[in-house]
Amino acid sequence: MDALTFLRQDHKSVLGMLEVLKDAPTGPGAQASGLSTMVTNLIIAESQHEAIEQQLFWPAVRQAVENGDTLADTAIEQEQAGKELLQRLEDGKPGEPDYQEALQQFVVEAREHIAYEQDVVWPQVEAAMSREALESLGEKLEAAKKIAPTRPHPDTPPNPAVLNTMGMATAMVDHVRDAVSGRAADNPPDPQIH
Repeated sequence: MDALTFLRQDHKSVLGMLEVLKDAPTGPGAQASGLSTMVTNLIIAESQHEAIEQQLFWPAVRQAVENGDTLADTAIEQEQAGKELLQRLEDGKPGEPDYQEALQQFVVEAREHIAYEQDVVWPQVEAAMSREALESLGEKLEAAKKIAPTRPHPDTPPNPAVLNTMGMATAMVDHVRDAVSGRAADNPPDPQIH
């Protein structure tokens, strides 16, 4: 599958979650609502997605697209802000004011980021990269996602070299933590929302 088709599927899944979460319950009802499970699914999906983009997609954009550095820098700045919001969700509990604020802010910013990628970046990538290059990149993204971190790690530098080394160790720790805590069983990878 080519890179843009692969990323579009991820975006579709996340947009489905954002649609549900935009009207998330607040206050005491938030804890009983199952909000925590849905947000954990979002954290996992987004953490994996952003990690593989920063590891593989944005370096490809920098190399292939004429203004690729500017496009990638803007996107990575947005992604880093998103990771900080996801970390607030990871650290908080449904119903807490900071949790609810971070969730609503993430819903808005994630939609804006997805629109930026799809409307601004992808047409330029499609014009600059061959079908073969997009297919090859798609295969790499798909393989990387299976072993990507499942938590946001906003303090990890969004540098491909760092992500290829430290990011792999971090991802292994995430997967072990998920297995031990039961998070992996409660939140299966790639939740498909249609």
